Amino acid sequence: MLIFILGLLTGIIGGMGIGGGTILIPGLSFITDYNQQTLQGINLLSFIPVAIIALIIHIKNKNILFKLSIPIITFGLIGAWIGSKLTSQISSNLLKKSYGIFLIFMGIHEIFYKSKKSSDK
Repeated sequence: MLIFILGLLTGIIGGMGIGGGTILIPGLSFITDYNQQTLQGINLLSFIPVAIIALIIHIKNKNILFKLSIPIITFGLIGAWIGSKLTSQISSNLLKKSYGIFLIFMGIHEIFYKSKKSSDK
């Protein structure tokens, strides 16, 4: 049952473009015993269908800037290759802690930086 709820929440968050992995990876780490590399692999695999559905809807709503997206995709592919190679060389414990620190910093940024920016409008 928890897997279904986690999948639904991940889909909703991912469909909004926020990043379902921010929910999926910590959620799976609480309810399974898989290592961080496996959790990240599961996240990447589950991301594909969610991203396709969300992308189709965002294209229909004209929320995509293709001119800006092409260089991001190009260099993102290079970064993904490098990151996947690095992941296999890093211990699961270090990877898990690094991911947690990343989430904390992103949360702080979203709370403080984004709030200031939106209040300036």
